[in-house]
Amino acid sequence: MKLVIFNGSPRYKKSNSALLIHQFLEGYNFFNIDKVPVYYLTSNTQREASADLFHKAETVLIVFPLYTDCMPGIVKEFFERIVQHSTESVTEKIGYIVQSGFPESIHASFLEKYLKKLAQRLNCEYLGTVIKGGVEGIQIMPPVMTNKLFNQFEKLGESFALYGTFESKIVAELRKPYTYSRTYSRMFNLLSKTGLTNFYWNSNLKKNGAYNKRFDRPYQKR
Repeated sequence: MKLVIFNGSPRYKKSNSALLIHQFLEGYNFFNIDKVPVYYLTSNTQREASADLFHKAETVLIVFPLYTDCMPGIVKEFFERIVQHSTESVTEKIGYIVQSGFPESIHASFLEKYLKKLAQRLNCEYLGTVIKGGVEGIQIMPPVMTNKLFNQFEKLGESFALYGTFESKIVAELRKPYTYSRTYSRMFNLLSKTGLTNFYWNSNLKKNGAYNKRFDRPYQKR
């Protein structure tokens, strides 16, 4: 297998990671006729076979969300499995796409260092880490708000099909903003007092019957 993609989101096929993979493959398949398999680490069946599939691929892309500056547990478990059998691998190249709800890409900076080191431990060529913040909510946004993002991922897929790596200019654009400016931070703090910045999160809390528990601290010592 030439290219294999692993989706490390616990949300399975309804995840934002799946949506970005779809856009990436829209561009990739424009120049590539080989079908690219996508495996979901949250699937018990596919997770069992994931390590073997990883080692049989020439190039691997691992796509997953950032969960409070860390990777999901299923991704960490996957990494531990493939490291244990790295001597049996034919995988030559590995790249990552990390998306998060945090608008600033700085949140993924420490994880990025880990991912680069992991590639070295696996004796794979490191293709880089694509970081994109502000992704949470894209499934309910109107096209006018997602067109640019989706076009960027399509272009990313096209360049990957042509050159076998991530286009550096697109990667740099997707990382913006790395951090908010002081002026923007002040404006955001003022806006947060209106409650608008928490609308999406509060609606999900209410949907799951957890709104009244949003300030709970179950691990706080009494």
